[in-house]
Amino acid sequence: MPDDAHSPPRPITGLILAGGAGRRMGGQDKGWLPWHGMPLVHHAVACLQDQVTELLISANRHLGDYAALGFPVLADETPDYGGPLMGLRQGLAAARQPWLLSVPVDAPRLPDDLVPRLWAQHEAAPLVLARTPGGPQPVVCLCRRDLLPHLESYLAAGGRQVQGWYRDLPHVWVDFDEDAFFNCNYPEDLQA
Repeated sequence: MPDDAHSPPRPITGLILAGGAGRRMGGQDKGWLPWHGMPLVHHAVACLQDQVTELLISANRHLGDYAALGFPVLADETPDYGGPLMGLRQGLAAARQPWLLSVPVDAPRLPDDLVPRLWAQHEAAPLVLARTPGGPQPVVCLCRRDLLPHLESYLAAGGRQVQGWYRDLPHVWVDFDEDAFFNCNYPEDLQA
């Protein structure tokens, strides 16, 4: 939640990455799968909408359904589900704020303090990444919008791995508890 209920929103565009192929879920659009009685995309919206200035959704299917949530929807430029960096690229290009925070749609337990904890490090580097004891959570990141040309160059050279993109960029890590970014990757995860 914001530090002060009366303070202005941070200059952040939130981006929910919901454009994956859902291969481990039998090809289903994960954003619309129910977790605890609510579609996964609703959990992500609930976490971010009051903590960012604007909210975008990266999706490649059910675009009308996502748009009905009331936020702009961005589709990848290529039809082959090129991975989260394609969604991040679209988000950086569309963002109207100087910072962009991305989260995956399939992480329904995002911490309530995710935005302020990442934002607390924004002056240290142009890229702030989340990490748990289990390892990096590279699609949970806060990045300056002016990193777009660097990302576009990486993609144009054939790069697709998130870790490969940020390897040469100045970045800082913010540590979270192990279950902060629990992912619903398989059907059984929806029952967790």
